Amino acid sequence: MKQHLSTHPRHHFLGLQLARHPLLAQLDDGALAELIDLLEMHDTHRGECMLEQGSRELRQFFVLEGLLKRIVTSPQGREMTLRFAGEGDFETCYEAWRRQDAVAYSVVCAASGCVASLPMSEWCAFLARHPQAQQVFHDRVVTLGQTLVDHAVGLLLLDASARVDAFSRRHPQLIGRLVQKDLASHLNLSAETLCRLSRRTEMRLACA
Repeated sequence: MKQHLSTHPRHHFLGLQLARHPLLAQLDDGALAELIDLLEMHDTHRGECMLEQGSRELRQFFVLEGLLKRIVTSPQGREMTLRFAGEGDFETCYEAWRRQDAVAYSVVCAASGCVASLPMSEWCAFLARHPQAQQVFHDRVVTLGQTLVDHAVGLLLLDASARVDAFSRRHPQLIGRLVQKDLASHLNLSAETLCRLSRRTEMRLACA
């Protein structure tokens, strides 16, 4: 369900979440109010597709509650989860918007919550009016790109056990929140292999 923040039953709490979001925390009250007028609020449910691969209706997402996942689907129908975005994180179609191209991945809800979004054209126009926010966003996009590259390299260089250990170290806040299928897709493992390795990791932690 989409609605404006002012009509959302939890508008006060979600407004505070927006004000504290790392991409928006440097905005003054006037700039934040300007952005809020542009936003749509989405109460999301696990499995709900927020953006389809190949779409040209490009959007910027701010995660206030729950989790989003970025998925790419091969021509053969095989899915791989490229990343997860939790509270205080974001999803973006910036590169597709910059190239004036269709988006190369889907954005799907991995855990129910609430997400704010607006069209990429409106987000980029807003950033052009607020250079400090623009710099923060561009820095985060660069960091995101490097994270995706590092993950791809890890899939090539690390064995299955090392992938599970690395994810546990880098994203402890996500452990326990993700279903096995989603995490297995992210680590390019079968669900059975991930289950076996996860039990082994839990045993090591219990003995430490």
